[in-house]
Amino acid sequence: MAKNSLRERLTQFAALSYLLVLGGLVLAGPYGVLAWNENVSLLDKREQRITALSEQRDALSNQVKLLNPDHADPDLVTELMRENLNVAHPDEYIIDLNQP
Repeated sequence: MAKNSLRERLTQFAALSYLLVLGGLVLAGPYGVLAWNENVSLLDKREQRITALSEQRDALSNQVKLLNPDHADPDLVTELMRENLNVAHPDEYIIDLNQP
């Protein structure tokens, strides 16, 4: 009878230990309750990043469409030439505002 009692207590102790470990994982595990808020905030940050990248992709797509060699937008071409190649019309005056 003492052997059965010891075996029963060991079984109960093992079951209780198992339940406590599972409870600990539910609270503090990688997918537990405490990690839930971190996962939600990370998801929000990634959704904001996706939104920003989508807007940037749309702007670049529009610029590519405007720079199509078959029918390029003259205003955009002129703006890019002035910005990247530092060109100007002969009758224009250039005032440098960044003088030391």
